[in-house]
Amino acid sequence: MDTRTPRRRFSRAEREQQILDAAVAVFTDRGFQNASMDAVAERVGVTKPVLYTHFGSKDGLLLACIARARAELLETTMTAVAAAADPEDVLRRGMKAFFDYLDAQGPSWMLLYSEATIAGEALESIRAQQTDFIAALLAAQAPDAEPQRLTAWAQVIVGASERLAIWRGGAGTVSSAEATEYLMDLVWTGLGGRQGKGQQAQSPG
Repeated sequence: MDTRTPRRRFSRAEREQQILDAAVAVFTDRGFQNASMDAVAERVGVTKPVLYTHFGSKDGLLLACIARARAELLETTMTAVAAAADPEDVLRRGMKAFFDYLDAQGPSWMLLYSEATIAGEALESIRAQQTDFIAALLAAQAPDAEPQRLTAWAQVIVGASERLAIWRGGAGTVSSAEATEYLMDLVWTGLGGRQGKGQQAQSPG
């Protein structure tokens, strides 16, 4: 009588998530150039042809890792700002969600910078995604601002967040809450003042 426990069959979506998890770990440990598809396959427990069936190539696997990070980051920030009480809280929650995501998914994020030649376009798509998202948040608190100005503000915030994240990663002693407050020191000083002026202009004289 065969008493072996039958192996569970994973759905395609489940298998792809397992492969992406393994790829992030292997790429992070060895660097993309030194990592092999064999190492990823071994970590997942599948054959190498399975990886090619799902992602086509090692470059395709890296881009899929980045695409997943992009989707996760947007979902994380959207969820965070949904409970905000006011415009300042929107910005603070959104920024902290960004830094918290980096704490939880640091290896995925660092892949963007360590493999800039391959991931450059994918990285720009994440920047564009976050810029559009932030510009939409800012439009709610500064309805009088023209779209180009909102986009410019969002570009500044995304760029500053990115540089702060890189510095914070090297320092290793700055919490996500501290990083958020450092950024709010600059961002809300200007936007908060503008909001105040707008409220004064709308109040009856």
